[in-house]
Amino acid sequence: MKIKISLLFFSALLLFGISCNKKDDFNYPKDTVGSSKIVYFPLISTNGGKIMAVTQNGTFTDPGATATLNGATAQYTTDGTVDTGTPGIYTLTYTAKNAEGFSKTDWRMVAVVPTAAANDPVVAANDFSGVYLRGATGVTSTWQKIANGVYQVENPGGSSGVGFYVVVTNYSGTNIDIPDQNAPDFGEVSSTNAHYSVGPPATYSWIFNAGGYGSGVRSFVKQ
Repeated sequence: MKIKISLLFFSALLLFGISCNKKDDFNYPKDTVGSSKIVYFPLISTNGGKIMAVTQNGTFTDPGATATLNGATAQYTTDGTVDTGTPGIYTLTYTAKNAEGFSKTDWRMVAVVPTAAANDPVVAANDFSGVYLRGATGVTSTWQKIANGVYQVENPGGSSGVGFYVVVTNYSGTNIDIPDQNAPDFGEVSSTNAHYSVGPPATYSWIFNAGGYGSGVRSFVKQ
């Protein structure tokens, strides 16, 4: 019995030694592992602001985007145009693809501001930037002035939209609006019954017309 056990132990050691001394060949062809091909996915991000503005009949120069694939610069396409002769909110989409057809996109919205609003001294003096609290949810919305009469607003619904943006305009007095726009974070959005009061404290309210947000008035107070 002892001899059999010793022979089995010796055999196991021999097999282990052979296994350890075997050299695996990892010299796979480029971009493969064994028989599998490595797929690299594209990355893309916009250059400049996510939301920009240009005065009606002015010149808009698109900063474009930066796309990479496996660490190298890659080509991308741009969908959408900006008609600077017509006020409105325009959405540009930038797309990079790899050879297998997998794509990655990023976006920008451009507000074409009516000449009268861009040159209005009241609108120019207004700055509604800041953090606003929606009491009903305890969640905040953040405004950033981009240009005269144009604001980038994060979480316009005051609920689950943290990190998501729309364009808000102030083209006269203290009047505010979410003009019809294709906001990539939400889809088609707009506002109705929008009101802003400088306070103090400053307050505003609106119905945020977006999928899943209902038709109730949402009220906010500046912090």
